[in-house]
Amino acid sequence: MKYTPKQEEELMTDIWSLTIKDSPLNFVRYAFPWGIENTPLEEFTGPREWQEKILRDIGNHIRKNETIDLPEMFRLAVASGRGIGKSALVAWIILWFLSTRLGGTVVVSANTEQQLRSRTWAELGKWLTLSINGHWFAKTATTLRPQAWFEELLVRDLNIDCGYYYAMASLWSEENPDAYAGLHSTLGILLIMDEASGIPAPIYSVSEGFFTEPTKDRFWLTFSNPRRNTGPFFDAFHSKRAFWNTEQIDSRDVEGTDQALFHKMIEQYGEDSTVARVEVMGQFPKADDDTVIPLELARAAVNRDVELTASEAIVWGLDVARFGGDNSALCIRQGNTVFEIKTFRSMDLMQLCGAVKNIYDSATTMNQPQEILVDVIGLGSGVVDRLSELGMPVRGVNVAESPASRRNYLNLRAELWFAIKDWLTKRDCRLPEDDELIAELTSPQYTYTSAGKIKIEAKEAMRKRGIKSPDKADALALTMASTAATFTGGTISSMGYNFKKPLKSKIIRVG
Repeated sequence: MKYTPKQEEELMTDIWSLTIKDSPLNFVRYAFPWGIENTPLEEFTGPREWQEKILRDIGNHIRKNETIDLPEMFRLAVASGRGIGKSALVAWIILWFLSTRLGGTVVVSANTEQQLRSRTWAELGKWLTLSINGHWFAKTATTLRPQAWFEELLVRDLNIDCGYYYAMASLWSEENPDAYAGLHSTLGILLIMDEASGIPAPIYSVSEGFFTEPTKDRFWLTFSNPRRNTGPFFDAFHSKRAFWNTEQIDSRDVEGTDQALFHKMIEQYGEDSTVARVEVMGQFPKADDDTVIPLELARAAVNRDVELTASEAIVWGLDVARFGGDNSALCIRQGNTVFEIKTFRSMDLMQLCGAVKNIYDSATTMNQPQEILVDVIGLGSGVVDRLSELGMPVRGVNVAESPASRRNYLNLRAELWFAIKDWLTKRDCRLPEDDELIAELTSPQYTYTSAGKIKIEAKEAMRKRGIKSPDKADALALTMASTAATFTGGTISSMGYNFKKPLKSKIIRVG
């Protein structure tokens, strides 16, 4: 819509009135076409209850600052489950700030460029097009700036310095935290940290420097699924709670969310599981959490940019179902990239072998695996025999055997699972967007034997806790037993794992 000069003047008068300027909630109600027919918001009457509360809290803070001599900074930490409308709220707050804190600066930080571009900035673009004053700003892939005509008006008519008047998406770097520093603004600054649970303390320390100017318009907002029970985000809810406004939001309590999904996750993984606590309830993992792989670690590897070369070996891991409710799972990995994990349900051994053979034959020669690793416990030995007859490069792995590091692990299964953890921790690796895989990786717990060796929770014990068998995750673990698999920095053997020894006995080798 094009505005006449008179309409534009009226729009500016409205937005810059105290009623809207100092009330993010009123701005959101005013700026977007809630309930208007033939718009994306025709079925919606306004923000959700939890969003309203936060917008109202910011407005209350602004009014409080008007009555005190030394202006305070607004700090907010929000821990929540998934799917509650966090990205929408972030977009609204950015647009409110830029529309009313003229000349101010917005910094939005996250863990990955993909997260910033495909989620945060994409959501910002959606709401910009819906905003009544969206034509004031121009958006790029990582910035939002005033249009040339609008900047000229502010400089010429209102004498506002627009040198730092923008919103920008900025990645943090733990290796070089100072590169993240240096931003100051006397006209207001808004810092938003997305997935803040994974942002380390040095970045928080550097961020403190953003707010040294004594302006009343200083806002620091952090949002995250609470995946770690350590770090600055965790501290905001505990040891540093006196310095932060905090909100913990259970996805089940938010109107308009996918309730069936949340109840399914709880039913599948257990109400007391890390997945349910973090992804649904917005609660931190238990302080005594003894899961092998932290949720944050697994999530960080999803869709990470990883350079792939043709020389890296392709290996498959095949976990064969032992019980009627379990799935067989086939993990396809090349180097440090897991491309896909296929599942097969209600197949007998011959059907499973046929399905695997079809996948193998349909791949080009260069995309066929150098090794297929199969757990030989239970029904797996029959699968190894049949795949061997079909001429496939199959190798059996007995995960109950002694590990290479007998001092540290009870058996090979424990060693393989901790190899996954090591890989996720130290290597530039990538996992697919697969919620089931992430949940399975972060479900098994570990204990120590009387001899001090690490033991991974058995599938049967997980069932008793109401948690399904980690079929996909076990398939990935099997690929860690491959001597062909290469990693950034060398073979897995060079990382301290020598799988040749534990795989010698009772193992069928092909080729």
